[in-house]
Amino acid sequence: MQAHGFANTHATFPSGASSGDMATSGGFGSSNVVAEARRYLGGNPTGRGSLWCARFMNLVLQHSGFHGTGSDMAASFAHYGQRVSGPQVGAIAVMGRRGGGHVGIITGIDASGNPIMISGNNGNRVREAPISRGRIYAYVMPTN
Repeated sequence: MQAHGFANTHATFPSGASSGDMATSGGFGSSNVVAEARRYLGGNPTGRGSLWCARFMNLVLQHSGFHGTGSDMAASFAHYGQRVSGPQVGAIAVMGRRGGGHVGIITGIDASGNPIMISGNNGNRVREAPISRGRIYAYVMPTN
């Protein structure tokens, strides 16, 4: 199965889930979050020119019926929701980068075991791409 929009990227999904329903065993409404995030692929729904990944994450959560962090800082999501030990479809992934952080939603796992993530401000647009698992320091599931 190929991840949406990326050639040679093979996603795996939890048992009983498919790329269409993105179900997880956690029951946290993560399928709604993934579907909502996918609506914006290729665009920039925030209208900001830079530093908008956290704003995008908050927008997706709000449109999916969750409260976000209300912060424009990616790191704010490390203390949000319910912490989980590893990548799960629908989990929010928080990572560090030089000069700041980045945040997005896990949509699958590639053939190399790296999470596939939808995030805002990736090349100044919403993109779905694999991320090196070593870059991610927190996974959280959205909760109210």
